[in-house]
Amino acid sequence: MSDTAIDAVDGVAIDTALVRRLVDAQFPRWAGLPLTLLEPAGSDHVIHRLGEELSVRLPRHAGAAGQARKEAEWLPRLAPHLPLAVPVPVEVGEPGFGCPWPWAVTRWLDGEAASAGKLAGSPEAAVRLAEFLAALQSRTPGEGPGLAGEALAARDAGVREAIAATAAVFDAEAMTALWDAALAAPGWDRPAVWFHGDFHTGNLLTRDGRLSAVIDFGELGVGDPAIDLMIAFTLLSAGTRDVFRAALGVDDATWLRGRGWALATGLNAYTTYAAVSPRVAAQTSRQITSALTGV
Repeated sequence: MSDTAIDAVDGVAIDTALVRRLVDAQFPRWAGLPLTLLEPAGSDHVIHRLGEELSVRLPRHAGAAGQARKEAEWLPRLAPHLPLAVPVPVEVGEPGFGCPWPWAVTRWLDGEAASAGKLAGSPEAAVRLAEFLAALQSRTPGEGPGLAGEALAARDAGVREAIAATAAVFDAEAMTALWDAALAAPGWDRPAVWFHGDFHTGNLLTRDGRLSAVIDFGELGVGDPAIDLMIAFTLLSAGTRDVFRAALGVDDATWLRGRGWALATGLNAYTTYAAVSPRVAAQTSRQITSALTGV
């Protein structure tokens, strides 16, 4: 992808020239810093590196419009208590020059995107993931717009449509059985806790082969932590999933709901992006088949 026009889901063209105008107009102290587009673009944001120490994230669609302010409010409160680095918000920019939504400037986090090829078999990585989630869940839940967790059942129609659409690729009978079981599993009956909400391989960074940071808290919320169990099926292997589950102390019902979330999010990404991205096709195929296996 070049740093010319990038078409957002809602039809907003985001390019480096737009980001430059926004930064220069609203934060002139950074006007002299170079901008470099990061590839590939995320599903929610277009991201540029600003100089050596900052990043700029512009929403690609209205569904991500509130994420900059949410992260700016809650990440500074949570970060000191988490065992892995998280983005440090610096500024929230205002709409302008055709960008209709708030946008964010955060501290740059060095690292490489985590990959199953390097970490799937690592018990250390499994324990570090469990420690991160345990620390996040231990903090007092917040209240405010955009924090209410989505019910798994809200995905029902979309998941069943995706199962039908991918029946030639995956085992539709097995997917339906897992989905029915996840919906029927007992719900979270304890106090609501914090969850990351998009806790998959693409939102983890590594340095020197070890997990170092968790990024993209746009889906941060409060409710059932089962949604974050998707990481067990996007990154880990069968053996290290056992390590992760034991370290986090996940009960059977929550694990089953977590498998449901892994199936739902994997199918959504597969049907949306796999046809145009071999990388997404491979990642989501692994996620779906791992969720079906369940161990």
